Amino acid sequence: MSSSQPGRLRPGLAGGPARRKKRIVRQTAGGNESLFIKAGASGLTGAAKRAALLTILLLPGVILTSCRAGSGQHLQAGADRMESWLPLLENRRVALVANHSSLVGGKIHLVDTLFSGYSHALELVKVFSPEHGFRGESGAGTAVDDGVDEKTGLPVISLYGRQKKPSPGHLDDVDIVVFDLQDVGVRFYTYISTLHYVMEACAENGLPLVVLDRPNPNGGYVDGPVLEPEHRSFVGMHPIPVVYGMTIGELARMINGEGWLGQGISCDLTVIRCNGYDRTMEVQLPVRPSPNLPNQQSVKLYPSLCFFEGTAVSVGRGTQFPFQVFGHPDLKGDFSFTPRSIPGMALRPKLEGKTCYGEDLREFSPRQGWSRLHLHWLLDTYRSFPDTASFFTSYFVSLAGTTSLQEQIKAGWSEKEIRRSWQPGLDNFKRIRSRYLLYDEPGDF
Repeated sequence: MSSSQPGRLRPGLAGGPARRKKRIVRQTAGGNESLFIKAGASGLTGAAKRAALLTILLLPGVILTSCRAGSGQHLQAGADRMESWLPLLENRRVALVANHSSLVGGKIHLVDTLFSGYSHALELVKVFSPEHGFRGESGAGTAVDDGVDEKTGLPVISLYGRQKKPSPGHLDDVDIVVFDLQDVGVRFYTYISTLHYVMEACAENGLPLVVLDRPNPNGGYVDGPVLEPEHRSFVGMHPIPVVYGMTIGELARMINGEGWLGQGISCDLTVIRCNGYDRTMEVQLPVRPSPNLPNQQSVKLYPSLCFFEGTAVSVGRGTQFPFQVFGHPDLKGDFSFTPRSIPGMALRPKLEGKTCYGEDLREFSPRQGWSRLHLHWLLDTYRSFPDTASFFTSYFVSLAGTTSLQEQIKAGWSEKEIRRSWQPGLDNFKRIRSRYLLYDEPGDF
């Protein structure tokens, strides 16, 4: 680390009047039991405060969970395991990379948790926000401006728009950075590109980075073409498949270990693991990870349907069911929808005001489970499109990470043939990937 010494505390954090007692209630066999901690009491040392805090966090009745697993399994995200990462922040100036999905216990925002409950032990100085903004209210591709969080007064610096990487000036009053975003395990979902640039900035400025890991709702398989370096962009920065079967913490380890940061530099990285997670779980997210992934069905369909974003076809942006349908005015079908402008989701959606005909996948459930990309929708739509010359846009190659997929579709390749062409790249990726995994792996990977 460069010149990072333990940070100064905000005036009034130490030596001031005693704070109000905080009441913490846990469930016990005999009913509710109340516990109190006086955060700023005179004579309570930093070590004693931390010990008291961790005692409360470790009580059997204090269970924080921000994601729900099927079959009654108990799952804790990294943010919920506060006893593992709060000590790393003590007496330091902290910057968070966060958005609306950065929840503790699935209910309370991480920023609100730290700002209101733990300001005696650390100084929260700013927030960096990804695509869609800090509160998740900006549509896809919409530039997000810097601002101030109304609730806490903290400066919020956008990493989507003019700048995608924290500058040295942004970090000169920071001792440590904490990253907590809910990813969906798909290469063109831009939160992992934000992760890359944050890692790079931390490495260049000698700052440690703590990644609070979260489960991957598409973590049960690996599939799709591996990105070729010449097609690197913000919707694909790494030589990984479309669906890579890793949590964001595991991917951070891979980015570091494979030397994918600029000039081969390495980040001082700590990953706080999830508890109780494995890749066979059906993970239910507590909030939509972004405005146009409103439910579990959209999250599951996103890896397959997002290819349509690089075509003339709509995926339902401008409706209340994006990434659960697809259609176009020139296609045929009994199902139809009309994209409209929806603030916070899609201000100017593709094919706005035009009736689109296509397929409704809101009830789609694959017989073999969610275990692969579903290419047949893309292939069948291309074949039935009246004007195939205008089907693809230049954005398709950025999403695919290769020119091969578009060329194969135009040449009439079958899904089986296309999949066979992916296999060498997938096999090589899986060998590399195995070195960075933190969680149990299904036997059929």
